Amino acid sequence: MDVRLGHGFDVHAFKNGNHVILCGIRIPHKASLKGHSDADVALHAITDAIYGALADGDIGRHFPPSDPLWKDAPSKHFLRHAVGICQERDFRISNLDCTIICEFPKIAMYWKAMRISISKITNLSENRISIKATTSEQLGFTGREEGIAAMATACLIKN
Repeated sequence: MDVRLGHGFDVHAFKNGNHVILCGIRIPHKASLKGHSDADVALHAITDAIYGALADGDIGRHFPPSDPLWKDAPSKHFLRHAVGICQERDFRISNLDCTIICEFPKIAMYWKAMRISISKITNLSENRISIKATTSEQLGFTGREEGIAAMATACLIKN
């Protein structure tokens, strides 16, 4: 049995704005996230976890930030690409686990919508998608509310 685990991590700083996008869900906030694409730190971490399990680099290799084609692009395109590579290589995603690290915005009321969003993008059952949030107890850049971090794990199984 060929089982592979991948880990992803991403960080984006805040900029002026009025919302963040996490797991494809628009969440009202006093700032937005800075990035070349839509800066969806959670979907970037999940995408990198899948690429990692496939030993296929990272999101920057597949979608370089220097390429204007990806300017303001929805991160669901990146995740769909990673899922497509899984299918091409005869892997299926067993489960995804993502932790979002921030003081604000509070994530609790959005986690279900986030699971539904990821389920639609990946065609993975919601009960195989875990979204969690934590703070950094006011320590570091996330604690100072300078940005948001996310980490994710993906488990792939060869068909």
